[in-house]
Amino acid sequence: MLSEFITKTPGVCGGRPCVRGHRVRVLDIALMSERQGKSPDEIAHMYSLDLSQVHAALAYYFANMDEIREDMRRSLELVEQLRSEAIPDS
Repeated sequence: MLSEFITKTPGVCGGRPCVRGHRVRVLDIALMSERQGKSPDEIAHMYSLDLSQVHAALAYYFANMDEIREDMRRSLELVEQLRSEAIPDS
């Protein structure tokens, strides 16, 4: 059922799970919900998604939490690495 809404395609969003037909990663929706406290309605509006797509992304996240959290961790590590390379120590 989730495959109707969520897809993983090599070369699209880095092969990460995203909303079918959109370049919105499940990770982005999970972060907006968990870290920023956004409601599904707010997320749907921000990304021009149907509410069913947001709920499917959140369902995928909860069903695959280890995978998505590992992706989150790697993304944050990359951000920190790029930040440290861009901002030299004083």
